Amino acid sequence: MSRICELTGKGRQVGHNVSHANNKTKRLFLPNLQNVTLMSEKLDRSFKFRVSTHGLRSVEHNGGLDNWLLKQSDTKLSPRALKVKRELVKAVATAA
Repeated sequence: MSRICELTGKGRQVGHNVSHANNKTKRLFLPNLQNVTLMSEKLDRSFKFRVSTHGLRSVEHNGGLDNWLLKQSDTKLSPRALKVKRELVKAVATAA
């Protein structure tokens, strides 16, 4: 399982450990990923995602999973999240 947030696309970063003597060794900075269940109000279902804590705060700030998915571009979303977004767009279109 890759270390990428399913909602924001946030992944690992590469950097250096720097010693007191200024020696540099490669290291990875991994995102803080959590397995969470998010509820879609318009679809009346819950979905399990692997989301970074930063992404989780962003979802809550935007008013929930539905608003977040509708605002987010398709390039950053995982295939599972994209499938949920398509279902959501269909549900919104039929309701309007």
